[in-house]
Amino acid sequence: MAQNQLIKMDNMGIVVASLDHAISFFTEIGLKLEGRATIEGEWAGKVTGLGNQHVEVAMMVTPDGHSRLEISQFLTPVTISDHREAPVNSLGYLRVMFTVSDIDELLLRLQKHGATLVGEVVQYENAYKLCYIRGSEGLLIGLAQELHKK
Repeated sequence: MAQNQLIKMDNMGIVVASLDHAISFFTEIGLKLEGRATIEGEWAGKVTGLGNQHVEVAMMVTPDGHSRLEISQFLTPVTISDHREAPVNSLGYLRVMFTVSDIDELLLRLQKHGATLVGEVVQYENAYKLCYIRGSEGLLIGLAQELHKK
């Protein structure tokens, strides 16, 4: 009997209070809206363990088409916990990291969407410029710019 093997990572999910605001923010980063739908009913609750639910979902895709971010806004049941202000070292805390072509230029654009730096933009050896920002609704987002040796 063959062993089950991982094929690929399909997507990462984030729950937000405003789907429209999150779509705008992640579009500014460079993701494209692949689709938007309403997920509701008992069948969906059987997957999540939440019972009968009504969720607005947007699927965002990276320019290379390999990575997806599923953004969900729960209408029912209401959210019962909020981890957006937890420090970076909190157990189970999630962040998503994007590789970008110009970190400084993107930061200027994202600040217009309310993004703030968590710490500083730093350089790791001759490989990357890195930073964490609090983006849409306080979500933790990592940005990395590859540095090319000349």
